[in-house]
Order: sequence, then structure tokens, then C-alpha cells
Amino acid sequence: MIIGNLYAISAIAVIGGGLFGFDISSMSAIITTQSYLCYFQQGAVNVDAQGNPTCTGPRPDVQGGITAAMAGGSWLGALISGFVSDNLGRKMSIMIGSVIWCIGSIIICASQNIPMLIVGRVLNGISVGICSAQVPVYITEMAPPTKRGRLVGMQQWAITWGIMIMFYISYGCTFIKGTASFRIPWGVQMVPAILLFIGMIFLPESPRWLARKDRWEECHAVLTLVHGKGDPNSPFVLSEYEEIKTVCEFERQNADVSYLELFKPSMLNRTHVGVFTQIWSQLTGMNSMMYYILYIFAMAGLEGDNLLVSSSIQYVINVCMTVPALLWVDRWGRRPTLILGAIGMLTFMFLNAGLMATYGHAAPPGGLGHIEAQSWVIKGPASKAVIASTYLFVASYAITWGPVSWVYPPELFPLRVRGKANALCTSSNWAFNFALGYFVPPAFASVAWKVYIIFGVFCTAMCLHVFFMFPETAGKTLEDVEAIFTDPTGIPLIGRPAWKTKNEFRSGAEREQVGFVDGDEEKGSNGAVVQHDEASKM
Repeated sequence: MIIGNLYAISAIAVIGGGLFGFDISSMSAIITTQSYLCYFQQGAVNVDAQGNPTCTGPRPDVQGGITAAMAGGSWLGALISGFVSDNLGRKMSIMIGSVIWCIGSIIICASQNIPMLIVGRVLNGISVGICSAQVPVYITEMAPPTKRGRLVGMQQWAITWGIMIMFYISYGCTFIKGTASFRIPWGVQMVPAILLFIGMIFLPESPRWLARKDRWEECHAVLTLVHGKGDPNSPFVLSEYEEIKTVCEFERQNADVSYLELFKPSMLNRTHVGVFTQIWSQLTGMNSMMYYILYIFAMAGLEGDNLLVSSSIQYVINVCMTVPALLWVDRWGRRPTLILGAIGMLTFMFLNAGLMATYGHAAPPGGLGHIEAQSWVIKGPASKAVIASTYLFVASYAITWGPVSWVYPPELFPLRVRGKANALCTSSNWAFNFALGYFVPPAFASVAWKVYIIFGVFCTAMCLHVFFMFPETAGKTLEDVEAIFTDPTGIPLIGRPAWKTKNEFRSGAEREQVGFVDGDEEKGSNGAVVQHDEASKM
């Protein structure tokens, strides 16, 4: 039995995003525990005044490398995912990613030393790179325009759920003595990948990918299943089928697609926008906060169970604050959401920097708890303000850049390059994730609170960049988005200000007010027919 409900299809596919979330908190909840620190200890063990040994674990640069290994693998996985997806299909590429994740998790769970741990995390990263690049493409090619943002944004929601669930599993395992305290959560990571693989068996392939492979009967069958409620003659199904057919015939007249295609004049602008969407999502500092939140809250005076529980609150905030974006991001539009998110994040980054600089002081030599990255101390009411500001920063990201950074890039590109284009964009995300994962522990050790200033400057830059260069794509068909960048003959359009592009979202009630009903035609900005099915009504 093949599943045809769009929400069920998306719910299964975005488990691939949950894998990344599981990885984040499988490290963040464990890196300060004594069982982890002692097992992967580098150098001599410290002894406190009472003669009790205190392990310091890996050096800051080595811990950064362990954390960043996953992102390094993800960069590679995202790049190769374009070839895998274009040749084997969106569905098969996601299934391959789930198998690789299980192999990596087995190696991590059995790790006997740091190199073995890094190898396992690189394999997990390859899996995450494949899934994070191709799940948005798969859902984008399935969804109608008015639900595309919501459905693709579910990937970010799955990431937040993965972070939260794995953190609490890891937290519970900290009460177990010995290496089982980190081996159990690392082994549990395989469960969602197994569920993803099984679930994908019952999902259809992307109709647009099938069309590119001249499998037209299967393409029509998938459109009928997903959009036509079993009626192959549904007006929306017929219109969508003809539109896909027209686009495929036009694109076949172009040369074979390679990554070089993305840097030609007709593609360069949208490639730049898509790549920087993913780069900026990392330079917000959000994932660095997620990986190393225990360092930050330890510097704010929390310790023991209070440290772990207080850190977990941000994961709950992350899950809850993603929901409004899923519900209304198509109505809000991409540009306003990204700009307001950047303003909120830069505010709280600079606020934290000011609080740390004004009310904090350097930690004792060697850092708090002999962890060099915990190099600053702030206590009293100011420390509570730092914690609150961190929570608000997470909320600002979760409702804006978190989901939109996955929704936006696949919308920018035509069918013939979409798989490789989103792979390139996502690989940029992972390249910067790798750099920041490696950079943050040594940065905290050397420049302490000034790390907040660095991320605050990045948030300021991204706000300006979005305003001047990122066009609005909400409410448009994937084919209609093409008119933002090229004229009907395919010649690049130059000089169209991004801030003059508009959100074309219309709810079901709004369409009925202007005379549109199910199956009626509506003209997009390029004059192309835009069809709305009953399922796209809100």
C-alpha cells in the first residue's frame, strides 16, 4: 500500500531531519559527564583538594574536531546526494541515507578511542548530508504552493524533536555508571533511521523526478494519488501533469546538468541566494549554542542537574516555537520572516556580550571544572539575564531561520538542477557547521564572551543581505518562481529589486472572495496558470 496523504508523506520523510537533531544532543548532553571525559581523557588526570580525580576529557581543539566530524561528513554527503538523487530518485537517496546512519551509529556506540568515534560521526554525517539535502527537495516536489512552506518546514520541526528527545534520553543515561551512560544513547540513535527506512518503502517517488526519467504513467499515478484523491481526471492533476510535461520538454533542450550549470549567468544569482541562506543559518550561532549549551550555562553559574535541566529548556522552546512558523510561514512570506528573525537574534547576541563583559570575569586558569572552553564566569542576577537572553535567542531562531532556511533554497531552482542545487546549498550549511563546531570550543577558551559579538555581527550582516538580495517566493508555483530570475526565453533578469517581490499566498477563503473555486485557474506573475486543489485550502 502506497501512502498518498501529504502530511503523512512529510511526517515520514522528515525523520531524516530528526537524525541531525539526535546527533546534536547526543553530544551536547554528554560532553561534560565524567564517564565521557574519563573514557576519552587526553593528558594527565587532575586531582582536587580532597584527592578525588577529575577528568578533563579531550582538549578543546580535539573536542571541536569530534563535534565537527559529523558536519564534515554532512558536507560530503550533501554534495554526493545530488548525483544519488538525480540517478536513483529522491526516495531511494533518503533510504540509502538511513542505512549509512545505522552503520555509523554502530561504530560510534562501539567506539574504543577518539579516532573510532570520529569515523562513526563522519559516517553519520554523510547520512545527515544526504537526507538534509534531499528531504526538502522530495517534499517540495510533492507539495502544492500554499502548503509548501509548512510541509518542508516540518524538517526543522523534526530536527527540534530529535534534539529534545535525545537530550532527555542522554540525560537519563547520565545516572548510569560507566561507559553505558553514553553508549546506550549512541545506540538508540539507530531507531529513527530504521523507522525512516521502513516508512519510505510505503511512500511514492517524486512525480517530477519520474517525469524527468520519462516514467509518465507513474508520474500521473502519483499525482492522482497525492492530489486527485484517486480521480485521474481531476482538474488539478491534469493541469499539474501538463505543466510538468511542458517544463520537462523545455529543459530537455538544454545541455546535460552539472554543478557548473549553477554558476552560469542564468543561475548565478539564485545560487548565491540559496547558498547564503544555508551559510547564514549557521552563522546565526544557533547550532553552536545547541552543541555547547552546557559550556555556556556552566559559565553562567549552573552545575549538576540544574545545568542539564536548564539546558534542556531551550530544546523545549525550540520545538514549541517552530510550530507557529509551520502554520503561518506561507502567509508571512520568506523575506519578512528572515529579516525579523535576524533582528531578534542580533539583539540577544549583543545583549549577552554586554552582560558578560560588564558583570563577568575570567575563570581560574584551566577553566571551570578544568574545562578550558568554560573560560568566563558570571553570577547573580546578570547570569539569569544571560540564560533568559539565550532562551529568547533560541525562540527567535526557531520561529524564523530554523524552518525557512530549509524551505527557501529548493524553491529557487528549476527542476533540471534542483537536486544538485539543493545539494550544493546544503553542503554550504555543513561546511560552516563543521567550521563552527571546530571553532567554538577554542574560541570560548581564548576570547570568551567576545564570541557573542562575532555572532551578533553575522546576524546584522544577514539582515541587510536578505533585505537587498533575497526575493520573495511564498505563494508561487515552482515554475512561477522562474519568472523572478529569467524572462520567458530564459534570459536572466537583472536589476529587479528583491524588496519589490511580493508574497502571492491566498487562503481558500481569499480565493473564493475573488471568484476562484476548486479547479479554477489563476494566473501567476509570469502569466502561467496556477492551480489550487481542495487540499491547499486552509
